[in-house]
Amino acid sequence: MAEDLRPDPQDPLRAQTAPDPDRDEEEFGPSRELLAEIDAAIEAGDTARLNLLLEPMHGADIADIIERLTPAHRRSFMGLYSGEFDAEILTEIDESIREEVIDLLPREVLAEAVREMDSDDVVDLIEDLDERDQATILAALDEVDRAAVQQSLAYPEYSAGRLMQSEVVTAPEHWTVGETIDFLRAEDWLPEQFYHIILVDPRRHPVGYVTLGRLLAAKREVRLTDLTEDSFRTIGVLAEEGDVAYVFNQYHLISAPVVDEHDRLVGVITIDDAMAVLDEEHEEDILRLAGVNDESHVSDGAFTTAKQRLPWLVVNLFTASLSAIVITQFEDTITALVALAALMPIVASTGGIAGTQSLAVAVRALATRDLNSSNAKRVVKRELFAGMLNGAGLALILGAGGALIFGDINLGIVLGLAMIVNQIVAALGGVLVPLSLEKLGLDPALASGTFVTTMTDVMGFFAFLGLATLILL
Repeated sequence: MAEDLRPDPQDPLRAQTAPDPDRDEEEFGPSRELLAEIDAAIEAGDTARLNLLLEPMHGADIADIIERLTPAHRRSFMGLYSGEFDAEILTEIDESIREEVIDLLPREVLAEAVREMDSDDVVDLIEDLDERDQATILAALDEVDRAAVQQSLAYPEYSAGRLMQSEVVTAPEHWTVGETIDFLRAEDWLPEQFYHIILVDPRRHPVGYVTLGRLLAAKREVRLTDLTEDSFRTIGVLAEEGDVAYVFNQYHLISAPVVDEHDRLVGVITIDDAMAVLDEEHEEDILRLAGVNDESHVSDGAFTTAKQRLPWLVVNLFTASLSAIVITQFEDTITALVALAALMPIVASTGGIAGTQSLAVAVRALATRDLNSSNAKRVVKRELFAGMLNGAGLALILGAGGALIFGDINLGIVLGLAMIVNQIVAALGGVLVPLSLEKLGLDPALASGTFVTTMTDVMGFFAFLGLATLILL
């Protein structure tokens, strides 16, 4: 009978494990107090205190702490910390500072950490390093592991071949559960974590897989082919890693075998690597929507941060000049009705917000493949009607407010009509711009924001000032 794990208020031991609504939001990571203590230990050069603070911590949390340190404190940390710097810490450190950390590590510590890694983690670690650091890491591996890593590095960047690990647990398709279990118990090379036994034919073509759960639950005489999963799919070694992440997410895979051009098994991709790709792509899209370099990191210095952001700020400077050109065409109208100068930003900024909303939804849908040529027309129609409805609602509010405040009903009408026009432009621009860029083979997340903002600003000013010229003068 299954144990009831719900907290019992009468049981003091269980009551302590019950969720606490007032708990520190950083309970599952380094707390502010701990970070302050670590900073103090670094400032004091207290190796013993630093080791004591970090000794019970998970490798991912130590990596998180290293990422949060300033470059100066990071160098001091690497010189002071004498605890075990294992593979888990190294693989969890953000790529933006990984090379810096590797340069600070003693070569023997680095070699020991690398020997603990699966081949896919080694590839991820060294693929962006310079040749000197790559050679150092490869030299720490034994001959078989070195060959596996070099083979993966030979595949194109961002391909399944770079993402896979070569350590694969296989079994002949004719084996039974008992034979497989005996084999697993006798081997000492098995990966630290794996989820499936991949069945192969005599030519090493994968023909199915069996989960460890079903393997352990079955009787010894049961054939493996009777336990295979319907979710079985193979991935080509040259498939793009974005497609790999999509397949895992779409079909709820835990792992998937990777095959070469002859359909022979060459590796396996596990869910943690596929989801890491998905997470990275979403993060890149968010940063690019804001015109920020996707290599930016919170530990970057002010000069590096400014250098990364300046190019897009310059682009926006030129696109903003289009709005200035439109405004100068209506100089006489603004001079005659000074109130227009105060009201112009309302129309433009509201359109900009609406465009950003529509754009964010469209870029996300393109990334997850929910938006494509088959449903684009329906989505565009939806955005059009949504823009009209939002525009009508805002027009009533702003038009009535403008008429009451300035005592001019015609001004209220101009405000309302301009708002409707700009909301429609924003809604359509937010979906048509990324769709067009996608069709041209460009990254919608990288350039859409600038185009949509320019459209809403220019059209907002043009509609408002143009209508004011026609109706009020």
